Amino acid sequence: MKSLIAALMVLCASWYSYAETVYLTSLDWPPYSGKSLSEQGASVAVAKAAFAAEGHTLVVEFYPWSRAVKSASTKDSKYVGYFPEYHYDTSEFVFSDPMGTGPLGLVQNVSAPISYSTVGDLAGKRIGVVQDYVNTKELDEMIASGSIKGEAVPSDVLNIKKVAAKRIDAAVIDSNVLKYLLKSDASLSSVQSKVAMHPTLLQDKQLFVAFRNDAQGQKWQQIYNAGLKKIDIPAIMAKHLN
Repeated sequence: MKSLIAALMVLCASWYSYAETVYLTSLDWPPYSGKSLSEQGASVAVAKAAFAAEGHTLVVEFYPWSRAVKSASTKDSKYVGYFPEYHYDTSEFVFSDPMGTGPLGLVQNVSAPISYSTVGDLAGKRIGVVQDYVNTKELDEMIASGSIKGEAVPSDVLNIKKVAAKRIDAAVIDSNVLKYLLKSDASLSSVQSKVAMHPTLLQDKQLFVAFRNDAQGQKWQQIYNAGLKKIDIPAIMAKHLN
């Protein structure tokens, strides 16, 4: 019995010696991420569970989006990545396996609804986006070419207000984000009846952690992907989104 206990103690000590703390950045993007949310949001809950499944502890620090991305991309930063992010072409980051999905679409003014079935139908319209957010490839390309009149603002809340005031035709937003903001943000109480999601989604977007494309980032990408396979992602997401 003493030998067994000693062996178990050695095994536990060995396991804990390999346990590490990993740092990622994120933003206040409820209900997916946010410092004041339960378990810091649906996506953070998934990420923490995945790292914990591999014996590691995740610490998430929150910044405005542009700073969150820049902090994670800086060489030798303690942050090895940022999230939640949509997949895009980049050499700076490598992406994890999918860690959930988010329905991306357009919020519109209910008294001035727009008609579209494909992104091409949005040509000539004024569409709000959030600065530095990745949307869909086709939409971003049409905005870059000027086919769609993209108007960038710092937050989803500002876009919702612009749609309500008919200053833009519509704005890109995740439907879960819109639902959360309309219920919880006091500054939007007067516009709740003026805006709604368009029934046609742009895309049901997969969510990822973007790890810095260096040795450390690639190391944690592999660990994280292994952890994702051990957890029930849909159940964790549903707990926070519903």
